[in-house]
Amino acid sequence: MRSTRISIFVITLILIGIGVVMIYSASSIPMWQNTGESAGLLKKQLLYLMIGFAAMFATMAIDYQKLRKFIKPLFIVAVIPLLLVITPGISREVGGAKRWLHAFGFNYQPSEFVKIALIVYMADFITRKNRVIKNFWQGFIPPIVALGLVTLLVLLQPDLGTAISFVVLVFIMLYVSGAKPFHLIASIFAALPFLYILVFSVPYRRARILAFLNPWLDPKGSGFQIIQSQIALGSGGLFGVGLGQGRQKLFYLPAAHTDFIFSIIGEELGLVGACAVIVLFIILIWKMSRIVYNVREPFGKLICIGVLTLIAFSTVVNIGVSIGFFPTKGLPLPFISYGGSSLIFHMVAIGLLLNVSKQEDAAL
Repeated sequence: MRSTRISIFVITLILIGIGVVMIYSASSIPMWQNTGESAGLLKKQLLYLMIGFAAMFATMAIDYQKLRKFIKPLFIVAVIPLLLVITPGISREVGGAKRWLHAFGFNYQPSEFVKIALIVYMADFITRKNRVIKNFWQGFIPPIVALGLVTLLVLLQPDLGTAISFVVLVFIMLYVSGAKPFHLIASIFAALPFLYILVFSVPYRRARILAFLNPWLDPKGSGFQIIQSQIALGSGGLFGVGLGQGRQKLFYLPAAHTDFIFSIIGEELGLVGACAVIVLFIILIWKMSRIVYNVREPFGKLICIGVLTLIAFSTVVNIGVSIGFFPTKGLPLPFISYGGSSLIFHMVAIGLLLNVSKQEDAAL
């Protein structure tokens, strides 16, 4: 699997490189207008990148099996910041949401760490309880309780997109481990009324759904972001307007360097550039699936499944939102969108997967 690991590492580097270039392109003019320094966000992203590499290589160097001794403390350490985020006076509020802790000029989004902790926690639990995984009370309820805890804390921020990603992550890990489909389907149907309330009882979420169905009903309000994203993609044509020449980032498209960076790629690099990015992600996910297929050790295999799900789900949702296929969600494009927490912990996830693969080869 060495060649597969090299391919995954190289593709990750290419995506990160694309991200660095596009973050500068998308943010330089707004940053210069607001602060007088065009490279402010680029410098921060490069710092996050150095931390990400250190964290990724550290994750690759340890024996991942030793993580099992620290599963519960790791999970608790990951969850505590989620409590701090919703504590008045501690977290930083942006756009009406409290998802970040702020210190020394940097923001930390705890939910990104929780994704990694949740993968490792669920992999350990399922491995230990594999014989009773089909049992409702012993094998299904305990992981659902843990999932419910972190999902509730994230919903209180509020962050429905991340909460849904938690559910998808855990349900796929349970399904491939042999949990009864009836338990999973019944849980989904039981959650539908709560999901309906969460979406339609909150004005801005209801507006997002209506904007998704027809953004032109409110082109200057709830539909503005989707319309500007589609204008950016449509303006790019086949080869784009040129790197750095995009207009939608000039105070038209909100979150151009974060949630909607794919739209800027489509505008400046055209259909060719956007498709190239999609192809890179497809190859990355395919290579990761090969790792999953070849790993035999149960704990490691489940970690790889969790990492694959995390990267694939975030990619599909982010690109789907940009092209108007999904309602607006605050999920970044892995390795490309601006954001320290997202970049660092996606790199840690890749490090975990490469670690499992390397040790699987060493055991043969």
